[in-house]
Amino acid sequence: MIAHVFGTVVEKFAGSVIVDVSGIGYEVQVALEDYEQTSLQETVKLYTYHHIREQSQDLYGFSSLAAKKLFEMLITVQGVGPKAALAILSLGNAQVVRNAIAHSDSAFVAKAAGVGRKTADRVVVDLSDKVGLPTHYSSGAVQTELNTSDEALEALMALGYTLADASKMLENIDGSLSTSERVRKALKS
Repeated sequence: MIAHVFGTVVEKFAGSVIVDVSGIGYEVQVALEDYEQTSLQETVKLYTYHHIREQSQDLYGFSSLAAKKLFEMLITVQGVGPKAALAILSLGNAQVVRNAIAHSDSAFVAKAAGVGRKTADRVVVDLSDKVGLPTHYSSGAVQTELNTSDEALEALMALGYTLADASKMLENIDGSLSTSERVRKALKS
């Protein structure tokens, strides 16, 4: 399994980038936002999902771990393969897509290329509770978007916790601690 690639973007074409890693070029299919933000000769780190089929092997890349985890959730839905999941993630950044699913906005999901109304409804039904919003309140407001600058939150989500559970676990932990210490304390609580 290839967890991530770190290297220089040497080519871009049709929603894919080729990342040169020590002389080996990896073709990685990326969502629209990542494609647009990537420049030639730029050094990038892409979290990858390695999709293996009988006829081919494909790499799907994401600039954030949160986007990769959302992609992995999307492909668990019946009728949503990697290309459809990437099309859904191309509708906006991971937070926008996560919020649309959490708020049962199947019309938004149905805008993705190759995703019909029934599939969009299935995505919303299957995933709305998994990507759900935290139920606790802080400073009088509900957190509705993933804070992608919080590496501890992303790490807990990578371990399989939902946004709501990971947020609750980190609620009373000092934010000035290192990421690994915050994750360790969150797992103990």
